[in-house]
Amino acid sequence: MKKFFFIIFTVFLVFSYNSSLEAQERNYYQELVNEWSKIFPDRNRNAAGPKFFKHILNKDITYQEFVEFNKLYCAVSGSLIDPNAEPEKVYLQEVNTNKKICGDYYRCCIPCSCDVMKYSKVDKMKYKFKDVEKDFYVLTIKNPCGKKNFPNQVNRDYFCDGVSISKDQVVELNNRLVIGLFHQAKSCDKSEIIKIDNHQVTGLFCEFRNNTPDEQLQSGMGDIFIKLAR
Repeated sequence: MKKFFFIIFTVFLVFSYNSSLEAQERNYYQELVNEWSKIFPDRNRNAAGPKFFKHILNKDITYQEFVEFNKLYCAVSGSLIDPNAEPEKVYLQEVNTNKKICGDYYRCCIPCSCDVMKYSKVDKMKYKFKDVEKDFYVLTIKNPCGKKNFPNQVNRDYFCDGVSISKDQVVELNNRLVIGLFHQAKSCDKSEIIKIDNHQVTGLFCEFRNNTPDEQLQSGMGDIFIKLAR
């Protein structure tokens, strides 16, 4: 009898170890690559961070898996990001309070950090994942669906149902379009704001970019996002 229980216990340990190992080795990046045509049927990912966010949210996953998936695309451009990329520390205004919220932003290129700081605001949403219900901050922009000059480089059908946000395609929060997750987000303290304002990218470069008239900007994907978000 003892031998029987020992065998059962050993099998349980092996199964638990393999399940844990499988979870650790999940290739989040490759999974999104494999699902690219499902996320973007016409292959157009221009400014389509919202499509990534909705696709990931619809997965049957844990909160930590949700976080990992959301590190792999740029909410501004819709481009995939190197899995080893380091985030930029930025701050944005909260929608209802206008207080500064600091957090990590994963971006594909430098101008995207500036664009998300100028043209996005953060809001808090709640969602029940496979393991836990969580509150977290998300990046949002105004509902773009009523724009007469909606950028033609972006697939409008991805975001809009008439002048309303298409809830089947993307996530709406308080009549704003959710474009991505704001990582490690919390209320800023003065030292964080000073550090961000003096950083060579989020300070010096972004000050120059964000004070340049929109019609004079020349930086590819960010310019498309600006047309969508302003």
